[in-house]
Amino acid sequence: MAWTDIAWIVVVCTCMNHLGLVAAVERIIRHRLPVANCPKCATFWSTLTYCLVCCNDIATIPFVLALSFLAAYAAVWLQLLMYSVDTIYNRIYDTLSKNNPEENDGDDEDS
Repeated sequence: MAWTDIAWIVVVCTCMNHLGLVAAVERIIRHRLPVANCPKCATFWSTLTYCLVCCNDIATIPFVLALSFLAAYAAVWLQLLMYSVDTIYNRIYDTLSKNNPEENDGDDEDS
């Protein structure tokens, strides 16, 4: 069980929700995926499954549970960071698009 693997599980579970992969899969299969739709739940269950498959000692189960909860908590903060970066990006993009004379010329003709 490597710490880098758990970090990648957190990043992948958070990114697949943030970027809309889970929503796209839900539209295709026409069924909700409640565990995969939540970054915390997906991270918790993925980390728990990964750790239980990789460890072969029953005494490590409390450690595995604690690690899974910690990974889910990290997913919450990573999701918050991603949304704040999105907000900053959208503000910059709106500012640049309002100051772009090429885009503003086409908008005036439609009004």
